[in-house]
Amino acid sequence: MKNIRYYPAIFHPEEVGYSVSVPDIAGCCTQGDTLDEAVEMAQDAIGLMLEDCAEFPTPSDPARLHPEAGDFVVVVPFDALAFKRQRDNRAVKKTLSIPSWLNEEAEAAHINFSGVLQEALKKKLNIG
Repeated sequence: MKNIRYYPAIFHPEEVGYSVSVPDIAGCCTQGDTLDEAVEMAQDAIGLMLEDCAEFPTPSDPARLHPEAGDFVVVVPFDALAFKRQRDNRAVKKTLSIPSWLNEEAEAAHINFSGVLQEALKKKLNIG
């Protein structure tokens, strides 16, 4: 699955900051006091709107958007894996098997099995 998508968003300058809408995602609107904050809020809004979607909508071509006078288009990067890491820290119980001699050695060394498995999975999947 491709984790990073680039969604064009329409930014509307306000008296203070910007309001933002993401046309590819129905109802996806937010705001920020600065341009940087508005982009961050747009990333968060995209993640919240797509949290339960099995498939993400395909981003539009930004050139096909025609914002109103004074508005402008910003392409907002959205990293689905980073969003999930930030939001979903639920523990999931797994059953696994290892040789008894290895179990005895690891227990004698006070090894945290969950920690070792998490580290190994991150390394295997090239996840920071």
